[in-house]
Amino acid sequence: MGYVALVIVLLVVIFLIRCICIVPQANAWVVEFLGQYKASWEAGLHFKIPILDRIVKKVSLKEQVADFEPQPVITKDNVTMMVDSVVFFEVFDAKMFSYGVERPIAAIENLSATTLRNIIGSMTLDETLTSRDTINGQITQILDAATDKWGIKVNRVEVKNIQPPRSIQDAMEKQMRAEREKREAILTAEGKKQSAITLAEGEKEAAILRADAVKEQRIREAEGEAQALLAVQRAQAESIRLINEANPSGQYLQLKQYETAAQMANGQATKIVVPSDIASLAGAATAVAEVVKK
Repeated sequence: MGYVALVIVLLVVIFLIRCICIVPQANAWVVEFLGQYKASWEAGLHFKIPILDRIVKKVSLKEQVADFEPQPVITKDNVTMMVDSVVFFEVFDAKMFSYGVERPIAAIENLSATTLRNIIGSMTLDETLTSRDTINGQITQILDAATDKWGIKVNRVEVKNIQPPRSIQDAMEKQMRAEREKREAILTAEGKKQSAITLAEGEKEAAILRADAVKEQRIREAEGEAQALLAVQRAQAESIRLINEANPSGQYLQLKQYETAAQMANGQATKIVVPSDIASLAGAATAVAEVVKK
């Protein structure tokens, strides 16, 4: 009897322990009572009625990422391309998530694909390639409104890759190559133009500097000649003043006239004017010579 009682007690303890449920953080468990919805247990300690209560679904309340396969999409200008998207969502109601739709992730994928086809079908290829933000915003708004009744909150949708046909890609690459070559040619031409302008400006400045240097040289030469001429005139004036102050005799003046005549004769002049008193000048010269000999 003692062993039987011990076994019964152990079975009761195990049974009670199995009735204790601990829900982890950021999770919700959906519980049914006799096949009907009873409650959504949040994180913490809960007790389950044996046999009558049943946990039908364990739902994660964390933000989840669903990466969908590329889908064929036709643009407004009849270009077929492959587009794949990533949906970021979280469950805000475990009951609606469990009973709202069968296979909710698959439902989101199909809804995302059809929405992408509708949005991109109203755009041309160029608009599709340059309007990712617009596409992301529109599809996020549509999916969020459609999944509210499933207990799902769509936070954002990102279009990952847009792959046009190979022929379109080749044409786009050729266009990009042509644009790059065009920009390169423009930049090269601008560089040559700027170089020519800089060279011309340098030559212009050099010519101006050379002209200024020649001008300055001529000004200084003219000033030097003027100063030299002025000095000569001053010396002559001083000489005349000294001679006047010395009160020279008539014979000295006649001798100076003779020297001037001799200088004139030694020059390049072809015509010489002889003074009328040349005889008296000769006599004065003889007198001077005799004085020197003595």
